[in-house]
Amino acid sequence: MANTYTKLYIQIVFAVKGRHSLINEVFREELQKYIAGIILNKKQKLYAIYCMPDHVHIFVSMSPDMAISDLVRDIKANSSSFINEKKWLDSRFEWQRGFGAFSYNESLVDTVVNYILNQPEHHKVATFREEYIEFLEKFNIDFDERYLFEFIE
Repeated sequence: MANTYTKLYIQIVFAVKGRHSLINEVFREELQKYIAGIILNKKQKLYAIYCMPDHVHIFVSMSPDMAISDLVRDIKANSSSFINEKKWLDSRFEWQRGFGAFSYNESLVDTVVNYILNQPEHHKVATFREEYIEFLEKFNIDFDERYLFEFIE
């Protein structure tokens, strides 16, 4: 798009179906690289990604010619097919429906990148449920707990 200039920083969060801990450390890096390739092929810029066993955090800057929901749909569809084709699991892999997307200004880029890359440390003190609800509250998003991800505590 000629004469269109933007810098839209978005943190995307989504979970494994049933919140099962299926993303194994053995293939986590390969999965992250695959998802990074999807983002690159969609001409978006990846700043950070971390796949926890039961959920994923991705931080990107997005161009205005792609909807966040389209990017997430493509990441989830292609990465679940990739996991299933690799036969990393004994059962069929799926992502839960839905996602969270949170916007940031440029002054917080390093903070968000560090937060995502330090997910294992963060989750030693906070559950995914606590983390996700904290995001929703911090960003003043109205939500109904009945429609949040399936949480296993």
